[in-house]
Amino acid sequence: MSQSAVKDQKQPVRLGWQAAPFRLKGTDGKFYTLNEARGPKGLAVIFMCNHCPYVKGALDRIMKDMEELKTLGIGSIAIMSNDVENYPNDSFENMQKLAAEKKLPFPYVIDTTQEVARAYDAACTPEFYGFDANLKLAYHGRLDAGGKSTPPPGAKRELFEAMKMIAETGRGPSEQHTSIGCSIKWK
Repeated sequence: MSQSAVKDQKQPVRLGWQAAPFRLKGTDGKFYTLNEARGPKGLAVIFMCNHCPYVKGALDRIMKDMEELKTLGIGSIAIMSNDVENYPNDSFENMQKLAAEKKLPFPYVIDTTQEVARAYDAACTPEFYGFDANLKLAYHGRLDAGGKSTPPPGAKRELFEAMKMIAETGRGPSEQHTSIGCSIKWK
């Protein structure tokens, strides 16, 4: 498969593992930790970047879902782990522009060392990890069936519904579909 558009073919991340801690700089100049990003009922971690057509096509849906999940006690954070030297569209300055232009409703942070992406075994953008109130992984999948386009009529809001279920029951759904998008651009 090409480097620019890959389906996450790896084995699903083992559900139940503890979220890896981090301290990353946000586009607002503040540093964010795992505990600061979480909500009382869980946390959605999004690996994304600026240039990926899958992220661009889904960003408004991601923002809407994160806004709604916040009201259910779910925190969210977006992590950009790409190599910015070879992909300057993903530079910190361009991240700041995107965050301001879109008024992102979650911290958008940079993983300059790529250590966080490796700790989470992230493979593509966008890729979603849903943690329960104890920061144990309960969902690892896609936003919805839309990819970079509008989802088909009647499509489930997979991430939203999974995180709502996690907020209400502490468990994620048994059926989870892997993310599709652009590969993480490793150094």
